[in-house]
Amino acid sequence: MAEEMKTSGQEQQERGALTGDMSMLFVSVGTFIDSTIAPMSKIVAQSLDSLAVVAKQVLEGVNTTLGSKK
Repeated sequence: MAEEMKTSGQEQQERGALTGDMSMLFVSVGTFIDSTIAPMSKIVAQSLDSLAVVAKQVLEGVNTTLGSKK
């Protein structure tokens, strides 16, 4: 009986260690993904802002060209 309880306690400690290791792994992967995505989102936002400026300039140029032909 005592041997069964000792074995049961060891199994629970091993499961706890495994659960702790898995949670640490998930936290580490989450942190890595977050630190990777944050700079990329800034790059995408800056690119979209630049595209908006270029599109506005193109439309103004077209408007000017078509307006002067009337």
